[in-house]
Amino acid sequence: MPIKIPSGLPASRILESENIFIMPEHRALHQDIRPLKLLILNLMPTKIVTETQLLRCLSNTPLQIEVDLLQASTHISKNTSADHLLAFYKTFKEVRHLKYDGMIITGAPVEHLDFEQVDYWDELCEIMDWSRTHVYSTFHICWGAQAALYHHYGIPKFPLEKKMFGIFRHDVLCPKSPLLRGFDDCFPAPHSRHTEVRAEDIEKVSGLEILSTSPEAGVYIIASSDGRQIFVTGHAEYDSDTLAGEYFRDLNRGLKIDLPKYYFPDDDPSKAPVVTWRSHAHLLYTNWLNYYVYQGTPYDLDNL
Repeated sequence: MPIKIPSGLPASRILESENIFIMPEHRALHQDIRPLKLLILNLMPTKIVTETQLLRCLSNTPLQIEVDLLQASTHISKNTSADHLLAFYKTFKEVRHLKYDGMIITGAPVEHLDFEQVDYWDELCEIMDWSRTHVYSTFHICWGAQAALYHHYGIPKFPLEKKMFGIFRHDVLCPKSPLLRGFDDCFPAPHSRHTEVRAEDIEKVSGLEILSTSPEAGVYIIASSDGRQIFVTGHAEYDSDTLAGEYFRDLNRGLKIDLPKYYFPDDDPSKAPVVTWRSHAHLLYTNWLNYYVYQGTPYDLDNL
């Protein structure tokens, strides 16, 4: 089944060229089934890139999905045109009366700030509180995961001596978890962050379970016991060239940046990276949509 997105969204052209099944809004209106309603709070500066990455991961399921894009209205985006935001994004004021089957809260490049120093922190807290009563299951990514763990459970983040940057090996700790169904015992995933949450703090919280960790990158996937809150500290959705783009960007700015680990063949940045994490990225999002959203959400969202 396809993913339904707004007509004219730039991601649609990219995904269609990759042979991904996209359903235009006008065609979906003629189908007599209820799609899953999904809300994506996109906090990343390069919003079109992030839209495309997430929609690609969400598209490979037998479920029809209807996506709304949400922006933080208390933050002025410098990297995405106002026309794009006006055409495709909603504000919290426009959706707060609605209910959704699932929600994704992305990361954001604000790790150097304390949570309370982020200009849209109050709005984000309001949205996270709202998600607990208006969304069946919420999937948090990287800084979004750290922010939610801090807001909901008081779990702090800590600065790292060096940026966690590269493709790292992860271990499955809970093979019976539906979220990890079909995963290999060890699997790769990208990380790009300057801060971390620590296992010992998470383990103090009843109702949270660590599902996957990395010997180098630390805690990777955490879930609430009811499956309605998922936290992923890395970026499974990243494209093959995302880390390369970040590396060369910082290099060109004269910033000190190490090569991303286990990424460039022979650690040679002139060589194109080989993607090793794509299948597990798709499986992660497919499992979440199937087992944590579709299988549990009520048919009538008013009963949420």
